[in-house]
Amino acid sequence: MTVSPVSSASTGPAKVIRLAAPRGFCAGVDRAVKIVEVALEKYGAPVYVRHEIVHNKYVVDGLAAKGAVFVKELDEVPEEAPVVFSAHGVAKSVVAEADRRQMIAVDATCPLVTKVHVEAHRHVRDGCHILLIGHAGHPEVEGTMGQVPAGTMTLVETADDARTVTAPEGMEIAFASQTTLSVDDTAEIVGILRDRFPGIKGPRGEDICYATTNRQNAVKAIAEGADLVLVIGAENSSNSRRLVEVALRGGASDAKLIADASMINWDDVAAATTIGISAGASAPEVLVDEVIAAISARHDTTVDEVLVAQEDIAFKLPTVLQD
Repeated sequence: MTVSPVSSASTGPAKVIRLAAPRGFCAGVDRAVKIVEVALEKYGAPVYVRHEIVHNKYVVDGLAAKGAVFVKELDEVPEEAPVVFSAHGVAKSVVAEADRRQMIAVDATCPLVTKVHVEAHRHVRDGCHILLIGHAGHPEVEGTMGQVPAGTMTLVETADDARTVTAPEGMEIAFASQTTLSVDDTAEIVGILRDRFPGIKGPRGEDICYATTNRQNAVKAIAEGADLVLVIGAENSSNSRRLVEVALRGGASDAKLIADASMINWDDVAAATTIGISAGASAPEVLVDEVIAAISARHDTTVDEVLVAQEDIAFKLPTVLQD
């Protein structure tokens, strides 16, 4: 679809913006943000949130202004206070600690992450050792590894890891993955694991979530021939960082991750004629609008939205908040 030109005082050649669709908030992020907002309405401020609810400073700051208090660990939360677990999921030990301290715990874990947790339980129950494809230190990976007993899961980060990883002798092998990985990189790793472990068990359906896949496909669609692709998202957002990699592999001459319009490198924009824009699954649409407006304030601009998939998925709030 083509959006009518957004004109202003031009300071150089006209720009064509290819706007990726889908982009920005996914259903899991939208649900997590609503959970904090509804918890504030129900319990009143403050509502504590363990870690960033999602990886986006704009979103976190907005919720903090409404009364959310973000903490690193539960020992920073008063006993019996309401606490929300982030969309990335938490280890079983965190849930147990909240129960022990009689906290009002509200779980904002994305249902698609919970699906991976359920698979991990099933594999361990069936006597399998799990190879988890993901990035060390990412909260989703920490939460997933914390679902099963120590020693029953091994992290595989790269194709090289997949070529050398070993598992306990005599055990069946299964694999699972972080939901926000590069689709292409994960397919390569899974292929290596299947070659090395012919009987390896996989998930029932993809672990990489629909939103990650859709956003990567949309970036591929805008990247070829683009002089510059701007991905709006946080440095610590795995899915946003993957979009930059996908853009470069997809044919973009350059691709940058920016938190918001204030981070635009105007020399890059001036040198570009065709500019792709997307946003990670934790970035709200207002940040996309601001980037387009900033470019349009300096250049005559035409916006072409490139749609590769329709998304109409919505997740229910936790039962504790549904009343």
